[in-house]
This record gives sequence, C-alpha cells and structure tokens, in this order.
Amino acid sequence: MRRYTRKHHSSLILLAVISIAVASAIVVFKVSKGLSWHYLASPWTWTSTLGGPFSSRHVIDKRKEKAKEYINLERIWNDDSVKRRGKHRDGSLEMVEAVLAKARALIRDASLNPSNSSSSELPDSDYVPQGDIYRNPHTFHRSYLLMEKMFKIFVYEEGEPPLFHYGSCKDIYSMEGLFMSLMEQDTRYRTWDPNEAHVYFLPFSVVMILEHLFDPIIRDKAVMERTVVDYVGIISNKYPFWNRSIGVDHFMLSCHDWGPRATWYVKELYYNSIRVLCNANTSEYFNPKKDASFPEINLVTGEITNLTAHLPRSNRSILAFFAGNLYHGKIRALVFKHWKGKDNDIQIYEKLPVGVSYSEMMKKSRFCLCPSGHEVASPRIVEAIYAECVPVIISQNYVLPFSDVLRWESFSIQVAVSDIANLKNILMGISEERYDRMVENVKKVQKHFLVNDPPKRYDVFNMIIHSVWLRRLNVRIYS
Repeated sequence: MRRYTRKHHSSLILLAVISIAVASAIVVFKVSKGLSWHYLASPWTWTSTLGGPFSSRHVIDKRKEKAKEYINLERIWNDDSVKRRGKHRDGSLEMVEAVLAKARALIRDASLNPSNSSSSELPDSDYVPQGDIYRNPHTFHRSYLLMEKMFKIFVYEEGEPPLFHYGSCKDIYSMEGLFMSLMEQDTRYRTWDPNEAHVYFLPFSVVMILEHLFDPIIRDKAVMERTVVDYVGIISNKYPFWNRSIGVDHFMLSCHDWGPRATWYVKELYYNSIRVLCNANTSEYFNPKKDASFPEINLVTGEITNLTAHLPRSNRSILAFFAGNLYHGKIRALVFKHWKGKDNDIQIYEKLPVGVSYSEMMKKSRFCLCPSGHEVASPRIVEAIYAECVPVIISQNYVLPFSDVLRWESFSIQVAVSDIANLKNILMGISEERYDRMVENVKKVQKHFLVNDPPKRYDVFNMIIHSVWLRRLNVRIYS
C-alpha cells in the first residue's frame, strides 16, 4: 500500500533565497566528486523557435548566470580522479553506467559512420526514420532502438492518487495524466528493481495538486511547495538514489503552466533534475541541455481515436486561420490587432460563428496560426499537425517538442513577433513546391505526435521517453 504523509510546515521565502544564494558553492563541490557531463554534439542540436541552434545564454540575464550554473556539469572528471579519492564503489551504479557508455559509443558510431555494418546490428522491420523531418535520421534510429533495448525507468511507488500516480486524461493538460497512466502500465521501460534503473520518475501531478489543494480565492501556492518538498524528502530518506546523484538522474513531468514553478521549491529538482515540461520557456530558465520539451495536446473528451484527418489540397481555400481568446497574452493581441477583419485570406476569430466547426476550418486552411498565449506552448500546433495544416508558430523563447530530433523548419513556419504585421507576405512568399513538401512532412511527422493506448512505437509517449533517454545519456554518475 502506498503511503504519503504531508507535513504541515510554513514556507520561509527568506530561507529559500538564502538557499539558492549558497547553492552553487555547495553543490558544485559535491558534483565535482560524482558527476561528469557528456555531449553528443554531432547528432544532437537543441533549437528554440526563431533562434536557430539554441544557446540559453542569450535569454538569461547576467544577474542569474551564477545560479543557472548551479551544477557545473560541463566539467569532466575521469575514473582516475574517483579512484584517487578512495570512495566506495557502487557495483549496480557501475553496471548502469557501463550500459549507458556502450549506448553513447554506438550512437556516436552511427552518427560518424552511417554505413558501418556495426551500426546496423539492431534490425527494425517496423519503421526506419528517413527524410528531412529529422536532424539525423540514422542517429535517431540508432538511439531509439538502443533505448528500447536498454532503457530502464523506476517509478517511485510512494504517494496516493489523486495527487500522485494519476492525472486527468482529457482537456488541455491531458498529456500529463496520459503519460502518468501509460507509465504506470508500462512493461517495456519500467523496472521494479531500482538498482538497475537509469532514471527515476517522480510521479506527482501538478494539475491534480492544484485541483485538489489550491484554493482559487485564497491562492496559497504553498500547498504545492509543501507537497513537492515533502515528497522529495520522503523518497530521499527512504532510498539512496536521490542523494547519490543530487537528483540528476530523476525526472518530473508536467503540462500545467505552473509546471516549472513546482520545481522551484527543491533546488536540486529545479537546477539538476530532468524537467519534462510543456511550458519550455528559456526566459523562465528552461535548460534544454537537461530539460525536455513535450507537446501540449488538447483531448477535449479524452478520445484518442480518429485524431488525424485527410483532405485533398483542393479543399484548402483559406490561406491562414486562427480562433481563440484575444485576452490571452500579448502575442495574440498583436495578431488580432493586425489581422482580425482586415483580410479575407487570413481569418481570425475570437468566437466562431454558429454552425462553423473549428476542426473543419483547420482542414480548409493551408496554414494554421499557432501564437503563444500566456505561456509559450500551444495545443494548436499539434491540432494543426493532426489536420495536415502547416503550423505557423508565433512565439518567443520556446523550445519546441522533440527539437533535438525533429527539424521543425521542414514542416512548420516560424514567424517572429516583430513580423506579425508582415504575416501575409511571408505566407504568400512560400512557393507551391515548398508548401507541397511541407504538407508531406506534416503527414510524416504525425506519427510522433499521436496518442495511443497502449503506446505504439515512435508515438508521442515513446518520443517523450526518448527525450528523457537523451538527457540521461548526457550525464555520467560516478560511484
């Protein structure tokens, strides 16, 4: 029986600030004794919207540069330095790291020597990634197959539903609940032996914490702090794994706007752990070297069948379409200001007329506008992909889902906020040949955004797992 006892204690903001201030000195010292950071730089390049190859430094002010480097993961410490310190070796950890070392070597080999026969030792009769929707299809294929063969995830059993091990599987935050549910049922990656695990999943649901504990009138955010802090305290006292790595091989997942906020209260969770977030905003210190972006999918009824639709191109008579709340962030306000009621080719609605279907409008449009709202992520991106409508992403500081694998520029248009007034010229300037190619790529990439229960290979569940796998490959933990 899972048990979880919530401690009732008050949060002290001053103490939190002091803790963050001294974090760098304390933890870099610890990390220098137990971690090293590896980069698979050849096959993987992190990208953010409107920015090309991603560098977080251009969006993080100097004032917090030191806090951002809470763990100096770029320092490499070799085995000899560990041996000289005479530390007791952890045999199970060394076996785990040996598996990951082999995977790194094979992935690098696949990247550098795609024709090498040793890179083809894992056959795949189901699906072989190819085409320009991938940054490096051969490397991705190799990595994915190794993940299926090797990767093990331990899910902490502590905690009771509905705050833990459970989440809503419909509406805009559906992916949080779906991942939780599918992970609980998983038999491919989940292990019941924590000693053989490569990563450890913290199964708290931000959506459920806020739904059941947060009072919208009192608005006491400390309920989230108490829940997350107490939970990490329980698993770190009961098991050795959190303290062994300072949380680096642990991950949480949230699609709620407050997902990043939920990690503020445990400094190791915020700075060290893998945070899998829909709200992947680099201006809010999302770090794509260790954090992973996953898509926001709005399953209105929870139904996951017939998500995609196929319409001949001749039916797409509308150049661009958007429908949504005007008062939902500054970017949408600019879209409405420049285009609502201004041009018949670009149809903008706050509310659709009676009898007009949202999904049918997407199916009739060549381009579907996906401006950010209050947060960077938008469910319209996946809705557009399902409708075979080329997404037009208008955002700032957004790290797109699976962008270390997918070439978003091959199946979407990214428009800077400063270019909203020039939107029609940008879209009209896309040649028919390029548009046809992008539509075909949208159809190809659908596979990676589909929700299946049970999961199917290369679908959105497996792509999320692959994103975690890549982040775990990037760090080595010494015993």
